Amino acid sequence: MSTTKLKKGLEPIAVNTRADMVEIRLREYLNKKELKTGDVLPTEMELSEALGVSRNVLREALSRLRMLGLVESKKKRGMVLTNPDILGSFERVLNPQRMDNDTLKNLFELRLVLELGLADLLFVRKTPKDIKDLEAIVKNGKPEDDDVFRVSREIAFHGKLYEITGNDTLKRFQIMLLPVFDYVVKNENRSVKSNVTHGDLVRILKDGTKEEFVVGMREHLRPHFELLKNLK
Repeated sequence: MSTTKLKKGLEPIAVNTRADMVEIRLREYLNKKELKTGDVLPTEMELSEALGVSRNVLREALSRLRMLGLVESKKKRGMVLTNPDILGSFERVLNPQRMDNDTLKNLFELRLVLELGLADLLFVRKTPKDIKDLEAIVKNGKPEDDDVFRVSREIAFHGKLYEITGNDTLKRFQIMLLPVFDYVVKNENRSVKSNVTHGDLVRILKDGTKEEFVVGMREHLRPHFELLKNLK
């Protein structure tokens, strides 16, 4: 087969740009030097000379690191290493309109797994005020809907549980997982109901044990796990 014919069926492999290579080299440098948050990077001139590239190319690579939250510019200090926001990029791109059903299903499963593991933190950090807040959420709901998955009540109740954990990463993650609620509503089977309501969970959290809460939460989420069995 001639090269001309072959080119028609194959896309040429793109070569990394100089900015791509500089970004890789800078990451390697940061790891090798074991720099910590707040440490100052060499100047643009020093870096460009060491890498053998123009300052424009270097700036493009640095801008990528800045977008990732790895570095930032400080007045009178230059470029410094920052504490990366591990969820920042995820938050910016998590849009349900751009997600297919498989992605939403994966996020839904992640939410279920997280909530099954909240008990330890809840029993360590719960306060009487937290219990009162949960009781108020349950009281404000319609009694006939206590054991049925409804979006507004799920968000209020389970969001409070994440808040009680005192873990900022968990709380932010829970907010990011809100898009899955619409996905569940579209696929739920209301004929499958749990024997454990929000009110039951509050009573266990108030007077029961961690082990009882784990069992209760698993039963509370059972309709959602049943839903997963029917989803492709």
